[in-house]
Amino acid sequence: MSNRVRLALIQMNIEAGNPESNFVKMELQLEEAAAREPKPDLLVLPEMWNTGYALDRIGELADPQGERTKSVISAFCREHGVAVIAGSIAEKRSEGVTNTVHIFDRTGRESAEYSKIHLFRLMNEHLHLQAGERPGQFDLDGTPAAVMICYDIRFPELARKLALGGAKILFVPAEWPHPRLHHWRTLLQARAIENQMFVVSCNTVGLSGETAFFGHSMVIDPWGEVIAEAGEEETILTAEIDLSLVDEVRGRIPVFDDRRPHLYE
Repeated sequence: MSNRVRLALIQMNIEAGNPESNFVKMELQLEEAAAREPKPDLLVLPEMWNTGYALDRIGELADPQGERTKSVISAFCREHGVAVIAGSIAEKRSEGVTNTVHIFDRTGRESAEYSKIHLFRLMNEHLHLQAGERPGQFDLDGTPAAVMICYDIRFPELARKLALGGAKILFVPAEWPHPRLHHWRTLLQARAIENQMFVVSCNTVGLSGETAFFGHSMVIDPWGEVIAEAGEEETILTAEIDLSLVDEVRGRIPVFDDRRPHLYE
């Protein structure tokens, strides 16, 4: 991937408990995003887009081994020559259901996957989902990158581990609800500033039961500046980033070189 990357974030209104409807919408919106001019290099989906938070039925709704998702997204990437951070899905495995991101390069090859490490007790994730055990570090067409899911951004030690591993861009699929817009914006900007990397966050919109999701998907640069932000409606947010800015910022303020981990690890 070149230093300049064109992004398209799919800010969906997810229908909780209706994977069929969500798959149709997801495919239509990916097609619409890929048809944009200039053509994006990378598309991003939100968290749990296949089922939403229908946790009481998640075992029957989850995608077995993620096979349907992987087949559809892989074929899409091959056809359009774009990479996709396939949000996250409820995925049924032998050990239970996980909240998992699958990542595909422009040839349709799956290059990485990540299952959410920190389960959100306020929405009873811990009662219905299995937590992941490995950080989401990966290589995106030659660029060191990383992924966290929603609640993960409240754990700065995870983001720092990913940055120390070389990540220049952090992707954050999410279903982040009202009334915590201030937390969402502040935490994402903090992760970008303290780790001097791009943060690309894709949230959802609409209602799920009594929970309202506010969107505000964002692209944030390594200085913490918001360079693109969506509103609270269903939309495709586009932006172009220059990854060379990461090295420039890290060179001007050498935070990683000045760490004294023996005092706080």
